[in-house]
Amino acid sequence: MTTIFTQIIEGRLPARFVWKDDRCVVFLSNRPLRPGHSLVVPRQEVDHWLDLDASLLCHLSETAQAIGRAQMEGFHPERIGVMLAGLEVPHCHFHVVPIRGLHDLDFGNQDPDPDPRMMDDAADTIRAELKKLGYSQTSD
Repeated sequence: MTTIFTQIIEGRLPARFVWKDDRCVVFLSNRPLRPGHSLVVPRQEVDHWLDLDASLLCHLSETAQAIGRAQMEGFHPERIGVMLAGLEVPHCHFHVVPIRGLHDLDFGNQDPDPDPRMMDDAADTIRAELKKLGYSQTSD
């Protein structure tokens, strides 16, 4: 059975994508901790990050860094937090979150019903900043 992330990647479930390349995708979390909270997800279903091929782990890290740079420019947070918790979906993913402090990385603070306009604006901001920063990626 495919994971919910694979269903999103395949277009069977909706998401606000901000990055797509041949090895991974990035889309906004549908339960964001902060505006712009993004998930970096490999196209390949790998449950635990320890099982990732080293080159894929490197690619995911570089992609997370690009997203973080775009978030820093677009949202002006104190820092960009990155987590690899891996408990909620059995498909490795990086959480990349614009934060003001550690409290912003508490999953108890997720927004279960984010405003769609805020979500659209956050996705547009990240895409625009990626473009300004010169990042390019291939699409499906």
